[in-house]
Amino acid sequence: MANIEHFNLIKANKLKWSEWRKNHPKIEPDLSEAFLSGLNLLDADLQGVNLNKADLSNSLLPAVNLSNANLSSANLQAALLVKANLSNTNLSLANLSAANLKEAELIDANLIGANLSKANLKSADLSNANLIGADLSEANLKAADLSGAKLRRANLRDANLRTANLISSDFSKANLYEAELIDAYLYKAEFHEANLSQAHLSGAYLFRANMSFCELSNVDLRWTNLSKVNFTGANLRGANLRGANLDKAILTGANLEGAIMPDGSVHQ
Repeated sequence: MANIEHFNLIKANKLKWSEWRKNHPKIEPDLSEAFLSGLNLLDADLQGVNLNKADLSNSLLPAVNLSNANLSSANLQAALLVKANLSNTNLSLANLSAANLKEAELIDANLIGANLSKANLKSADLSNANLIGADLSEANLKAADLSGAKLRRANLRDANLRTANLISSDFSKANLYEAELIDAYLYKAEFHEANLSQAHLSGAYLFRANMSFCELSNVDLRWTNLSKVNFTGANLRGANLRGANLDKAILTGANLEGAIMPDGSVHQ
């Protein structure tokens, strides 16, 4: 439960909160399970604050405004942030595991090293967000906007990215093992050295994507647009490419052993 003094400070006045934090730098505020919907926390200092299971969204009140706030290293595990404004917010190293961020605005947010495992980010706007090294394993990113997002070395194992907008996103060296990318839009996406083993990309649009030196063993690429995709040095062993468009795709040095080709034949 939230500390009453801390709760009253954040509810009363943002300036008082900021002054109190400056005067008590060693105290880690506890706002766990607090009801904070409707608050304007623009530019607020919430670094390291415990917001475990806090309610920052409500159907009867406007979602909280956390734009430009500092939430680095904050604990937001299982927090309710539906439709919350987190644009330009610093969430680096924050714990957002199992948090509900459905339809939240995270444009240009700093999520470097954040824990978003099992988080609900359905239809969230993460365009141009920095997710380098973030944990998004088993996260729900269905229909989310990740255009231009930086996801280098991110963990997206078993993540749901169905119908997501991933135009020009950077997944270099990311782990997408068994991830769902069915019907995703991946125009010019960067996957250099990423692991997409056993991932599901049927119906995805990968025109001009870079998949050089990717691990793509047993990947599902049925009926995908792979025109002008760079597969240089990629491992496509056992991949299913039935019905895929490989027009002008670069396959130099790629391993296609046992792969099902667009015409249904098995590559020897």
